[in-house]
Amino acid sequence: MFIVNVEGAVCRDDQWLLITRSMKEEHAGGTLSLVGGKVDVEGNTLDILERTVKRELNEEIGIEIKDAVTFVYSSSFVTADGGNVINVVFLCDYDSGTAHRKSPDEVEAVHWMTYEEIMNHPKAPPWTKESIKRAAAARK
Repeated sequence: MFIVNVEGAVCRDDQWLLITRSMKEEHAGGTLSLVGGKVDVEGNTLDILERTVKRELNEEIGIEIKDAVTFVYSSSFVTADGGNVINVVFLCDYDSGTAHRKSPDEVEAVHWMTYEEIMNHPKAPPWTKESIKRAAAARK
């Protein structure tokens, strides 16, 4: 079985919306990350990945995105405790709200950062940089 995780790449005025993950998080605490989370079991449903990324952005940092999201890429990884995860990244258009630390158990801080700032940031792991590279290419 896989855990399915989604992340939203939101760019506004040439700055990307990232968080510093809370140290309470079991995976990659204290690192820069896109906002996202696990897909909930819903039975037979449509657009579950798209609705999950929209929900996570609102729950964690309090913003709304437009309904249409664009698939960027998917990857897989294994957590420290052996869990298999499929991660799906979407390019999302900001709609409304002020990004803030709405879920302190998941979010240490909220940042709007340029591409260059992310690529040079010491707490940006390789997978976050890869997601931003691919999302930036998808914007063009």
